[in-house]
Amino acid sequence: MTMFREFHLIRRPVGLPSVDDFRIAERPAAPLAEGEVRVRNLFLSVDPYMRGRMSEAKSYATPYDLNAPMSGGAVGRVEESRHPALPIGTLVLSAHGWCDGFVSGAKGLATIDPADGPPQAHLGTLGMPGLTAYVGLTEIGRLAAGETVLVTGAAGAVGSVACQIAKARGCRVIGTAGTDEKAAWLRSQAGVDHAINYRSAGNLRKAFAAAAPDGIDLTFENVGGDHLEAALANAKTFGRVAICGLISQYNATDPGHGLRNVRDILTRRLTVRGFIVSDHGARRDAFLAEMREMIGAGAMRWTETIVDGFERMPEAFLGLFSGANLGKMVVRVGP
Repeated sequence: MTMFREFHLIRRPVGLPSVDDFRIAERPAAPLAEGEVRVRNLFLSVDPYMRGRMSEAKSYATPYDLNAPMSGGAVGRVEESRHPALPIGTLVLSAHGWCDGFVSGAKGLATIDPADGPPQAHLGTLGMPGLTAYVGLTEIGRLAAGETVLVTGAAGAVGSVACQIAKARGCRVIGTAGTDEKAAWLRSQAGVDHAINYRSAGNLRKAFAAAAPDGIDLTFENVGGDHLEAALANAKTFGRVAICGLISQYNATDPGHGLRNVRDILTRRLTVRGFIVSDHGARRDAFLAEMREMIGAGAMRWTETIVDGFERMPEAFLGLFSGANLGKMVVRVGP
């Protein structure tokens, strides 16, 4: 009998989660009904938004149930099929993550063209993080050629794509990261004009002012906190801020001081808008078309931080909050 392993959340974290908040359970794979496939996952995604799903607080995503299978992005290979359009060997993208395999109908599965890139890229640059970058810049941020764009958390899965889209569209790009290694990658691979190591930069307001003496037209915000305050303080009049994430606050147990320079939103007449990528699925085809064009022209580069071993899912997830990843963090389940 084929057995699958899956992670369950066994308690709701307070502050930074622990590996002890998760456990592995096993379940048998159900026999296939007509129109179903059995998929063995190859790569699993860990993403910052999953932290919100571990809480019962009301949000845009349904909380994970305790002692029940978790979900997330996954790329797998069909190993048994009773569906004519999904033969054995087909690569599929699904939301059946945090497990090493599953049985499903075709609904919710998207086939992957191997010609687009390695399978795991569909969890990052060619997947949800990439689409997030595309939507945040083009639809929410109304990106225009010649602008100065700040991307915070620029060496992550979303930020690294956002930097390169902005560069390809003729913008001057500033990116922040937490290590000199990541800053160097942003300069040499992502092509940013100015990379700032926020851990060693000192006063971020001054660092942003030095990098953008004429001001920032558009901020793509992934971090929040001091980053957001510094971005607002250096925004041009009528500038825009697209808020994608606030990772600096996801594990906070104290609400802290809040945004101390809201006045800048008024005096600079800024547009500040949050967005969730799941509201913009209709943009996926346009996004993929642009990505294929950029990849073909050598204008889109990516890297992944790959953690080997299904049992290391919690470890990989926690690494997102310590900055352990350069580019997309994925877990490789098997060959």
